[in-house]
Amino acid sequence: MIPIQNIYYMLSYAFQVLKEQGYKDVATEKFDNTAELCAAILSKGVAIQIKRGLGRDYIKTTEPISLLRGRIEISESIKTRSIYKRQVVCSYDEFSENSYMNKIIKTTIMLLLRSDISNTFKKELRKVLVFFENVELLDIYSINWNIQYNKNNQTYRMLLSVCYLVIKGLLQTNTDGTTRLMDFLDEQRMSRLYEKFIFEYFRKEYTEISVSASQIPWMVDDDERSLLPTMQSDIMLEYRNNILIIDTKYYSNNMQVYYDVYKLHSSHLYQIFTYVKNKDAELIDTSYKVSGMLLYAGTDREIQPNNTYMMSGNKISVKTLDLNCEFSKIKEQLNTIILENFVK
Repeated sequence: MIPIQNIYYMLSYAFQVLKEQGYKDVATEKFDNTAELCAAILSKGVAIQIKRGLGRDYIKTTEPISLLRGRIEISESIKTRSIYKRQVVCSYDEFSENSYMNKIIKTTIMLLLRSDISNTFKKELRKVLVFFENVELLDIYSINWNIQYNKNNQTYRMLLSVCYLVIKGLLQTNTDGTTRLMDFLDEQRMSRLYEKFIFEYFRKEYTEISVSASQIPWMVDDDERSLLPTMQSDIMLEYRNNILIIDTKYYSNNMQVYYDVYKLHSSHLYQIFTYVKNKDAELIDTSYKVSGMLLYAGTDREIQPNNTYMMSGNKISVKTLDLNCEFSKIKEQLNTIILENFVK
C-alpha cells in the first residue's frame, strides 16, 4: 500500500508546479484517501488560478433578445414568434468564463463534494466554487480530454490532470448504476503516474544526465520495417558513453507464480531484452555501453524481483522500487540506480 503522502510527492515531480509556494502546506497535511489529496491540490490550484484570472473563451450564444446583437436568425425568430415579445433571435460570441476547461474543473469539484472526504476539504472546495456560478456542468462520461494547451492556458495543465485522475482514476460505477470515488487510484492511472514520476525525478535531480523517452529503431538487415511495432522506451538515461533503458512496471502482481514457484513475467523480459539488443546494434560502431532495467513498483508479496543478468554481453537488471516507505527512502533507491549504472 502506497502512503497517500507519497502519491503527493510523486505528483509534485510529475507536475513541478506543485513545488511552488502556494502548495507547500499540502505536503504536511494528512489525508484519509486519494480523493482528499486531489481535493486539497485542486482547491489550492483553483484559488491561485482565480487570482490570475479564470480563463475565458468566446462562446457562441443563440437567444431571443430585445437589443440587436451579432447575427439575426430570421427563421428562428419566426419559428419562436419572438417578434410578438418585441424580441429577435440573435447569434453572437460572448467572452465568457463558461469555457470547456472551467466546465471540467467545476464538474470535478461537484463530484468531490459528493464523495467521502472530510468537511475541511469540502469547505475549501466550496470557497472556490462560488467563482464558477456561470459555468455549466459536463457529463463525466463524455468529457473530451484532448485539450490543446498554449501560453495563455498553460496554467490549467496541472489542474486538468488532477481532474483527469479523479474522474478516470478514482470514479467507480456500482452495479446499481450509482458512482463513488475509490480510496486509491486505479492501476492504469497509477502506472502512468509511476512512469512520469521516475522520468521527472531523474530529469530534475540529475541535470548532467540526458533523460528522454526515445524510440528505438529495429536493426533489420534489409531496411524492411513495415508492420513492425514501435519500440517506445519509457525512460532512456544517457551519460558519457553509458545508456540505461528503463521500462517501468506498475502491477498488483509483479511476478508470475506457478505452483508456488516465482518467475519473472516473460513478456516483460523479452521486451527489455529486445530494446537493449536493438539499441546496442544501432551503436555497434561506437564505444557506447547499453544496459536495460525493468523497474517494478513493490507489492506486498514476500518475494520481490531484484536480479541482474548478463545477456549476450549486456546487463539486464530487474529491480523493485519500494513505495511503501518514507519518501526519503524512495529517493535513496532511485539514487542507487544512478550510482550503480553511471558512477564507477
